[in-house]
Amino acid sequence: MPAFLAVRLNADTYPVDPQECVELEQADAELLALEGETEQDIIQAARHCDALLVISAKVPAPVLEALSRCRVLSRLGAGTDRIDVRSATERGIVVANVPDFCVNEQAEHAMALLLGWARQLPFMLDAMKQGNWNARHHPLVHRLAGRTVGLVGFGASAQGVAQRCSAFGVQLLAWARHPEKVRDKAQSLGVALVSLNDLLTRADFVSIHLPLNDETRGVIGHAQLALMKPAAVLINTARGAIVDEAALIAVLREHRIGGAALDVFDTLDVFSARASQPPTHPLLELDNVLLTPHCAGSSVESTADSKIRGARNAALVLQGRWPAHLVNPGVIPRFPLAER
Repeated sequence: MPAFLAVRLNADTYPVDPQECVELEQADAELLALEGETEQDIIQAARHCDALLVISAKVPAPVLEALSRCRVLSRLGAGTDRIDVRSATERGIVVANVPDFCVNEQAEHAMALLLGWARQLPFMLDAMKQGNWNARHHPLVHRLAGRTVGLVGFGASAQGVAQRCSAFGVQLLAWARHPEKVRDKAQSLGVALVSLNDLLTRADFVSIHLPLNDETRGVIGHAQLALMKPAAVLINTARGAIVDEAALIAVLREHRIGGAALDVFDTLDVFSARASQPPTHPLLELDNVLLTPHCAGSSVESTADSKIRGARNAALVLQGRWPAHLVNPGVIPRFPLAER
């Protein structure tokens, strides 16, 4: 009988990669896979687990309180805003993630949204289907060279966008919460570090690249959206709640900005295993949006990378070692781990 039980959530929406099992078997762990749509589902299946692996499920404090044996909570991905990290830390549960699994994909998707909007590709597709050849004269299609792209946040994905944008002859601005840490990188990429208000006022495209936490939640609200140019476009491939969604919907309805290209949402649940048919949401009723279903980080390669490396993080902790990427460095593990 295996020494450990590892419970893998979101197994319907994100099927288990066979290599996940291989990684966990090396730690003498048996894998139990399920979707885990409710807190009670998770508690019932994982009450006695030694490791909990999660992709998109929420793991709040009540769930963590019930996991009396859990040593590690491994996020098979980057963001941990759906996990109560503080509660896990208080209970000695190591939280791990894979922060860099989709840096290229996210940068590529942000560029795809930017270019798709700049060239009005959804409109052009509809026009082709209708035989509307006059679509070539669309008044919103402008030359990209010479325009300004503003990056809200300047971590790895934003830097990836900056590298790609440099080939298009645009002016690049960025706002960083800790500019002193990225000043050299910004200079090497030809990016001017500016205040957030200055960026919002000057940019033709505003692309969000921030983690979601207490500091960044709602950082783009009514006041910030009001600073944007009337034709400017907001691009978000980070987290939906970084933008005040109600405020964004209001300015889009009133056409106070040019539009929005969004891959992430606050109140539209694209993680549900059983989406309503068809889904209903104010954003889906607008004609000045370009929407994708939280797929910016997705590729065959990144999906496999997040699952395998996430399983490896869990296996390392079960083997008495620290994971490759630790989310809560202040944790005192329930079971001692080797020196880092």
